[in-house]
Amino acid sequence: MLRVGLTGGIGAGKSTVAARLAEHGAVLIDADRIAREVVEPGSAGLAEVVDAFGADVLAADGSLDRAALAAKAFADDETRARLNAIMHPRIGERTARLMAETAEDAIVVHDIPLLVEGGLAANYHLVVVVDADEDVRVRRLAESRDMSERDARARIAAQATRERRRAVADVWLDNSGTRDVVLAEVDALWADRLVPFEANLRLRKPRPPQSPVLSPPDDTWPQQAERALARVRLAAGGTALRADHIGSTSVPGLPAKDVLDLQLTVPSLDDADAVADALADAGFPRADGEWQDTPHDGGAPWPKRFHYGADPARPVNLHVRPADRPGWRLALLFRDWLRAEPAEAGAYSELKHRLARRHQADGTVDGYTDDKQQWVNAAFHRAEDWAARTGWTP
Repeated sequence: MLRVGLTGGIGAGKSTVAARLAEHGAVLIDADRIAREVVEPGSAGLAEVVDAFGADVLAADGSLDRAALAAKAFADDETRARLNAIMHPRIGERTARLMAETAEDAIVVHDIPLLVEGGLAANYHLVVVVDADEDVRVRRLAESRDMSERDARARIAAQATRERRRAVADVWLDNSGTRDVVLAEVDALWADRLVPFEANLRLRKPRPPQSPVLSPPDDTWPQQAERALARVRLAAGGTALRADHIGSTSVPGLPAKDVLDLQLTVPSLDDADAVADALADAGFPRADGEWQDTPHDGGAPWPKRFHYGADPARPVNLHVRPADRPGWRLALLFRDWLRAEPAEAGAYSELKHRLARRHQADGTVDGYTDDKQQWVNAAFHRAEDWAARTGWTP
């Protein structure tokens, strides 16, 4: 199934987005609803909350007085951590059970306010963040929850900052304006990204070939790569020796095809095969066929495995290289050498532009890649000289 993490600050209007996705057919798992279920009257969760915070967090009918609990639990970091230690394991168990009961071709939207605070982003194929200006959020909280401005701003300040949310957001929805605007964005997200993403994931569908098209340097490429790498690391687990952003998108100021090249280094090809299914389930299906790197010394090719990203809006090439072959090291050397040598990066940029124009009607990048290889092979020797002079190590 496609797992989508939906989050946003209090008052941002996350429920509006969740409801629209459910209308389209998403299976909605609401963390707030689960949080209420695990502290229902008579539950072990409620008994533990009362033991930790006192009987005055109960309403007259014996149910949890959420406002009274919030006044105590959000007083400081220690009390908030105490509540989280009670709630999070129970919420996690219930959530896992609901996901296990969901159809394999479902698009599951997990509406979870504390996704960022809990460090959970890598567990999802895609993270959608709903945001709104703070003044808008304060006004909404006053209107919908009768919350004072002071309390509203305190609750906002206790949550993750906008910068932390941006760091994990694959999709950023600004809900500061009218409802129709954000709903239109959600409709497009569903049709153009979520539906094809689910199909690509389930069918292990490869990305269609296209001609080489260079994009200007994008300062967000490293942050986008880090989100994908977090998913790769989680999927590979202890088998991963390291996972890195490589290729042209990893070199500041260098034009590149808008495709993130990532590298997972594992001990051996057998290890690469062992993690293939886990990587596919995480959103990186393995490509068919035999894949190899061309050695710059003219020797036998270096075998590797190749995976591609299933997200249609964020193309990814994932090279899984064994540590007992030189390919993983050379990829890192080439990246770091270009970062350190602006003249070489400039020459490489000129070559890329020239070859992209030559192969703009090919419908594939094969010719473009082949024509670059001679320059790259010679560049590896210059990079090795640089490594020897500077003492570079990966």
